[in-house]
Amino acid sequence: MTIRRALVAVAIAAVAVHLLSLGGGFVGDDGQIIAVNPLVHGWSGAGLQAFKNPYWPPAFGGALYRPLAIVTYTLDWHLSGGSASWFHAVNLLWNAGASVMVGLLAASWVAGDPAIKARAALAAGLVFAVHPVHVEAVANIVGRAELMATFFTLLAVYVAVEHGNWWLSAVVWLLGLFSKENAVVAPALIGAAWLAGVGAGRPTRARLAWFAASWLGAGAGYAVLRHHALGSYAPLWTPAPVFVGLSALEVRLTAVAALTDVVRLLLFPAVLRVDYSPAERSAVTSMADPNFLLGCLLLVGGAALLAWAWRRNRKVEALGLAWVGIAFLPVANLVFPIGVLVAERTLYLPSAGLALVVGALMARAPARLGYGLGFAAVVAALATRAVLRIPVWHDNLTLAQSVRRDSPNSYQGHMDAAGILLERGRPDLSLTAAGRAIEVYPLDPRPYLIAAHAAMRLGRWASADSLLRAADRRCRPCGGVYSAEVAEAISLGDSTSADSLAAHVRRLAGSGP
Repeated sequence: MTIRRALVAVAIAAVAVHLLSLGGGFVGDDGQIIAVNPLVHGWSGAGLQAFKNPYWPPAFGGALYRPLAIVTYTLDWHLSGGSASWFHAVNLLWNAGASVMVGLLAASWVAGDPAIKARAALAAGLVFAVHPVHVEAVANIVGRAELMATFFTLLAVYVAVEHGNWWLSAVVWLLGLFSKENAVVAPALIGAAWLAGVGAGRPTRARLAWFAASWLGAGAGYAVLRHHALGSYAPLWTPAPVFVGLSALEVRLTAVAALTDVVRLLLFPAVLRVDYSPAERSAVTSMADPNFLLGCLLLVGGAALLAWAWRRNRKVEALGLAWVGIAFLPVANLVFPIGVLVAERTLYLPSAGLALVVGALMARAPARLGYGLGFAAVVAALATRAVLRIPVWHDNLTLAQSVRRDSPNSYQGHMDAAGILLERGRPDLSLTAAGRAIEVYPLDPRPYLIAAHAAMRLGRWASADSLLRAADRRCRPCGGVYSAEVAEAISLGDSTSADSLAAHVRRLAGSGP
């Protein structure tokens, strides 16, 4: 098999394993970011306005900055007339592109004749293409930001390491940043590749200076545009719920404990979850906690494995292990806390490192039938698990049901159910579900707001006021969350509740009676 044929096989597998997602609709955040977003529905979203506005619509808080993703959503909306199937089909192509890039890097970095390189490309690309942990990023339309950021990061690494092109690598990196923030790791990945000695070799000092200058310029330009777009919006309730009330040390202890989930998801993704919120996952407040100790053991084990690969001159394996750590660091909650403790979509870029390790191992393995059959069995198992996972992302109801089933201790499932019941005209049942969410985890303001909205629909104004005051105590300032509930009321045609919620927001801001 040639390298080209191996990459074609990878692309076909990446599309084929996710074909069921074509039947899905706009699910979860797809609704606010795409389905009801005026910027996406107008042609201005395909131009400069995408770079002047936040990723989330202002009515839903105006958070994050991913203008290139907005551009693609806008083009898709107009080309397809708002067809969710079209959006999903485009996601399949982005996933295929990222999978091919992983295979291409493996072929480029593994030593050997063309047949060995083709074997590495096929192994690495297939593992990446069918890995079940990628289903969330591929089957949820807004996961495209993850797909795009990963594709451009991989391409930036390839252009820099294989061709030494500093300006093109910087341009591609900037496209990745405009897709999602986690592309920020591209320069570090390039540096790791140079240190490992793969590809065309390390650049001269003069060329390295050009690389550094181009990255500095691209990063500064991105930062200025991001600040301009986001500076005037109220922040959303950003910390992961499990981190609320924790000290900086306790946040890191909890993050280290969560590494057990990360390693399991990468190596043994049999159990997948949409949600890893309290009380499904609990905070760690002591260094004696067994989960923290296990996380530390995994960290030490990973570092030891990396050192072993480095000493044995297994360059690609060492680079792959380093890649996992570098790519995961921005979302690991170790440097700074983010909005989730664990999210499977955030492992899309880190898993490329695992795929590179597998590609290098298969390139070294003897070309025997037994090895090939064993690898084929692993790929088939991964693909089967991915296919079985896709129906979870069919619609909001299947998503909420999966949370209730897979994470029965989490408050998120009850909160999601409350929102769906409210949308379906059952405020009585919505109030009950929101109450259950509050009982499980009373620190998130969102269930209180949903419950207040439901109480307003039922005419229980005193209860609504009490619930709003409870939300205020748990979220201030938090204008984005309130704005999102106002927008939800408007979308349901509930002008009375929308006006009441908006009046409450004005009172909080001190601009109204």
